[in-house]
Amino acid sequence: MDTANIQTRNTERAAQPPQNTHNTLDVAATAPGAIRVIRRNGKVTGFDAAKINIALTKAFLAVEGGPAAASARVRDLVKDITEQVVQALTRHLSGGGTLHIEDIQDKVELGLMRAGEHKVARAYVIYRDEQAKKRAAEVAAVPAAAGPQIHVKRDDGAVVPLDVARIRTVVTEACAGLSGTAVEEVVTAALRDLYDGISEAELSQALTLAARARIEKEPNYTYASARLLLDAMRHEALKFLDLPDSRPTFEEMKPAYPEYFRAFIHKAVDLELLDPKLALYDLDALGKALLADRDAQFDYLGLQTLYDRYFIHSNKTRFELPQAFFMRVAMGLAMNEVEREARAIEFYQLLSSFDFMSSTPTLFNSGTLRPQLSSCYLTQVPDDLDGIFGAIKDNALLSKFAGGLGNDWTSVRGMGGYIKGTNGKSNGVVPFLKVANDTAVAVNQGGKRKGAVCGYLETWHRDIEEFLELRKNTGDDRRRTHDMNTANWVPDLFMKRVMEDAPWTLFSPEETPDLHDLIGSAFEARYAQYEKLADEGRIKNFKRLPALQLWRKMLSMLFETGHPWVTFKDPCNLRSPQQHVGVVHSSNLCTEITLNTKAGQEIAVCNLGSVNLPRHIENGVLNLEKLEKTVTTAMRMLDNVIEYNYYSVATARNSNLRHRPVGMGLMGFNGALYKLRLAYESDDAIQFADDSMEAISYFAIKASSGLAAERGKYPSFEGSLWSQGILPIDSIRLLRESRGQYLTQDESQSGRFDWNALREQVKTVGMRNSNTMAIAPTATIANITGVSQSIEPTYQNLYVKSNLSGEFTVVNEYLVNELKALDLWDEVMAHDLKYYDGSVQTIDRVPSEIKALYKCAFEIDAKRLVDAGSRRQKWIDQAQSLNLYMSQPNGKKLDELYKHAWVSGLKTTYYLRTMGATHSEKSTISDGRLNSVGQGASGGVGAVSAKPASTPPPAVVMAPASDIGSAKVCSILDPDCEACQ
Repeated sequence: MDTANIQTRNTERAAQPPQNTHNTLDVAATAPGAIRVIRRNGKVTGFDAAKINIALTKAFLAVEGGPAAASARVRDLVKDITEQVVQALTRHLSGGGTLHIEDIQDKVELGLMRAGEHKVARAYVIYRDEQAKKRAAEVAAVPAAAGPQIHVKRDDGAVVPLDVARIRTVVTEACAGLSGTAVEEVVTAALRDLYDGISEAELSQALTLAARARIEKEPNYTYASARLLLDAMRHEALKFLDLPDSRPTFEEMKPAYPEYFRAFIHKAVDLELLDPKLALYDLDALGKALLADRDAQFDYLGLQTLYDRYFIHSNKTRFELPQAFFMRVAMGLAMNEVEREARAIEFYQLLSSFDFMSSTPTLFNSGTLRPQLSSCYLTQVPDDLDGIFGAIKDNALLSKFAGGLGNDWTSVRGMGGYIKGTNGKSNGVVPFLKVANDTAVAVNQGGKRKGAVCGYLETWHRDIEEFLELRKNTGDDRRRTHDMNTANWVPDLFMKRVMEDAPWTLFSPEETPDLHDLIGSAFEARYAQYEKLADEGRIKNFKRLPALQLWRKMLSMLFETGHPWVTFKDPCNLRSPQQHVGVVHSSNLCTEITLNTKAGQEIAVCNLGSVNLPRHIENGVLNLEKLEKTVTTAMRMLDNVIEYNYYSVATARNSNLRHRPVGMGLMGFNGALYKLRLAYESDDAIQFADDSMEAISYFAIKASSGLAAERGKYPSFEGSLWSQGILPIDSIRLLRESRGQYLTQDESQSGRFDWNALREQVKTVGMRNSNTMAIAPTATIANITGVSQSIEPTYQNLYVKSNLSGEFTVVNEYLVNELKALDLWDEVMAHDLKYYDGSVQTIDRVPSEIKALYKCAFEIDAKRLVDAGSRRQKWIDQAQSLNLYMSQPNGKKLDELYKHAWVSGLKTTYYLRTMGATHSEKSTISDGRLNSVGQGASGGVGAVSAKPASTPPPAVVMAPASDIGSAKVCSILDPDCEACQ
């Protein structure tokens, strides 16, 4: 196996630049010079991907001989494996770092196994084992000697001996109270990856990565990893502020937090990063109120997300720490309060407890010089050039400060529409949608996340068929919007025609100008009149087709491209509290906001935040007293946004002050079900969706009415459904009167709340907010608080999540804790979970009760998601971002599902998520190898353990090259999904 020796030497010797990189696909460029390799003797060399390519080539040469190794198949295979190995090694080291030679060889071995090259992999593993034994024998024959002294290069240039005692202290603090974690295991792993002259930053990174690598084996390491990351954050922040001790441990930081907080506020104000008004607060009182222990409650994904995207920074140096972050947000929200210190502390305590979390724009911008705190903006685009490009300009201004956008385009005339000014014909709405798409890409929300917009078009619009195809990857690219979301705005009449297999007529809005503003029976009557006019030849630009044909195309495009989403116009309007002052023409980017818009006069604005539902489950029940306290404080915070908010567009400010809508939502619904031990598909879980939303609805309406008593009613209150004593639960009657037989929504109440008394209070005292509730996706704030997203079922019990902060292993801690209690959690179980893509359904040693509780999203009947959504929709005055999951979709299933959503009274739906060919990264836990070499008669690769499931996964796991290390939640997931958080 001489060539394997050459392979090992080449991999270790990655110092010289490659002589020939034609087989490396520029992988050297993906491995920057800042990444270095620690050899077994402690020396450090630069990482050179080309050496992996060369070593693999020689390994194939040794096993297969010259002609076979020189074949095109082997060259391409070596190229692919090299790419995979480099990606796996460097994806967590975008900012540089160190790799141990053993880590590189582990990944090479894994790449060979995944490629199915068992003979080469087997020879490679045997050689590594032989060499390890030889090295161990050589060490044993030599008298013990002191190892090489490691020195650390500090940020100020000083070189000091490695402080192993401090490392142990920091790791001990990081593992405190976390079962299943081992201090010495982390310390040993970290020390292995150190070298003489290592920088402070690399030392901190080595500690964090040592814990992070063990998350799959023990989920509690996610908290240890976060605490080790926090050690680096403290040093970065305190050093920037020139504080005396810039290297405190977790315990040492507790008494230092107040001094740090005062220095942080003043420094950020001096740098013009925060509003000078924050320095006028009693900073001593606020500093003493900081609860330093709450720094320990973050998991790794949550803290890394905050660090990367939320913390105040100067020239890429973050000097905001978690508790200062929450207090800064609270101070902004309390800016206009009479007792602002007391309110700031109240708001801080709620945010830092994770019981409630404000939306991402609020977290980004509260306390800054441009406090744009609102999540969503809805606009209506008029049918003239000035109005169209004015709306696109508004998009840019609103998006700049992290607002998600929903645009109603239905008023813009369709293809072939007459243009009086030029005596010509229109090219339709699609070219303008292309401009809106490119504007969203150009204005990327301050660089913190992608600009995001959703275009809405009503189903009778002449251009609806082309609108359905906007996200296709084929056709004229000038008439495609690859970055913009799209949604159908579907009137009930269309759905009735679909159900009855009747014809449907498409019109251009300049010939039917009032259709867009009509709802219910008024729309149906006017639409029939326009159809008659078309039949009489008095309307020229129309098209008639079977409604079912258009419906099938809508569902086909939804499956193929993920768009347009299906949203329902009439329930959004008939149940709107504000139908007396306008029409809901669209929803927003994430389909949960349903507010009135009017071109040139009102841009609807909504401010969001979400209750962390699992934190309100105590002793197996929903703690109503705690929930009421949370909702009451949170509603005050949301209402405070309206005056404090920075509005880049005047029409948005006017609309927001007139109606004052907010959107109280929830997150962690599936986590709450785990705590209650309810399976997502069960009737009890659907009843809990009903009961928990009823409680939130009652407390939110009560809190808004209480604010009206203190601060006054919102200006457009009179004439609203609120003023008539019609609450969201009561408005179902209005929809039922319009729908007739096509509504099956439940209207029952639990009897736990005095709704009659609340109705009278609302009628007499009023409401502070025109709208109070909306359930957003919570993609990012759920990450921050470490709970399941929104009302989503668990995607997988183990997977790799990708977002703008990188890739993170996510493990279902509830499942792991249950398996631990049953003595079923071990490396084999973790291996099985990864092989079966996070599913426990085919692992026979998992009890059936656990399988029922921990079904993944694609294992749940999508109709049950609709049923739970219907129960929640009873109580909500706006809507909810409801994703639908289907593992094996077909036309019939989609048809039944979306019809079920309509008759169940849903206002909107969001993404249709279908099963993609993605997999969790399949590697074993303990040493980075997939398997060790077995000694069976066949000479094949043996299994990891002698305790497999009854239907064990194969020892060697094959995955497509494109899937390695890149599993995502679904094929259409990208950071745009976070735009309303």
